Amino acid sequence: MRNIMKATTLESRFPLLSVEHGCIVSKDADITAAFEVELPEVYTVTAEEYEGIHATWCKAIKVLPDHSVLHKQDWYVKERYRPDLGKEGMGFLARSYEMHFNERPFLNHKCYLYLTKTTKERMRMQSGFSSLCRGFIIPKEVDKDTTAHFLDTVGQFARIVNDTGLVRLRRLGGDEITGTEDKAGLVEKYFCLSMENTTALEDIELGD
Repeated sequence: MRNIMKATTLESRFPLLSVEHGCIVSKDADITAAFEVELPEVYTVTAEEYEGIHATWCKAIKVLPDHSVLHKQDWYVKERYRPDLGKEGMGFLARSYEMHFNERPFLNHKCYLYLTKTTKERMRMQSGFSSLCRGFIIPKEVDKDTTAHFLDTVGQFARIVNDTGLVRLRRLGGDEITGTEDKAGLVEKYFCLSMENTTALEDIELGD
């Protein structure tokens, strides 16, 4: 059977246009701010604190403008514990504690949060309208005033969440998203399904 499918490139199908000023810009002019999230350790939060965290999330979400999308992404990677025995001043008990868990399997967890400003028309779209399913992509213009207002509300969102003292949001910069020559970024890690510095998108440029 003869293959009649047309060859294409990943870059032509890639839904992201660029990363500018720490924001991900899609080819449909959606603006996304990315955060690394530090959550409290399991079983360390009381019922009252859980209620407080929930109320804070609700309060923070309300400051976002209309047609915003919040996406929380949790990565779990099975790894083996590697003790850090090179620390200065480690006593016998501390060293024995590290060696006790040496090579034991555990789930390494990373959490990211994405805040996206889209439009009313885009909110109505389904997966069939994705740029990965279409044969063409037409970039749109980005409204500067709308973007400035959105980034202002993103700052308010982060401040409200960080004020709890239990959940910590850290805004990711452009290099942390796209990566550098010697360090993989968030996009590359997502494609490789790995937290390691594995480069996979050498032919795609998303920088400023």
